[in-house]
Amino acid sequence: MQSVNPASFSPDDFVWKGLTLTDSAARHIIALAEKDPLIKGLKLGVKQSGCAGFGYTMELVKELAEDDLQFFHQGATLFVPLQAMPFIDGTEVDFVREGLNQMFKFNNPKAQHACGCGESFGVE
Repeated sequence: MQSVNPASFSPDDFVWKGLTLTDSAARHIIALAEKDPLIKGLKLGVKQSGCAGFGYTMELVKELAEDDLQFFHQGATLFVPLQAMPFIDGTEVDFVREGLNQMFKFNNPKAQHACGCGESFGVE
């Protein structure tokens, strides 16, 4: 399997499809932001992790980063670092409840394979 280095290209050279939020994901982001007036939204990124190569990262945003792209839906803001776009461009972000569990789920068309536990994904 070929390794992808996120710093080996210029993301400014691409036209991005963007990310989308479901209504459920937007409502959850808004609920998180309402807990602290300084929170501007949620940031979705990627890091090298797990047995498949990459894992998703999520953090609440209080200060904007210069290279973050912003995606909006129903008053919710999703921030994405420009360097993450080649790995998650076109992703739909959803928020689901499965029994007692609730979580963000990612429908990522760039993910070619995932590890058995579903915590990491790989791109080619």
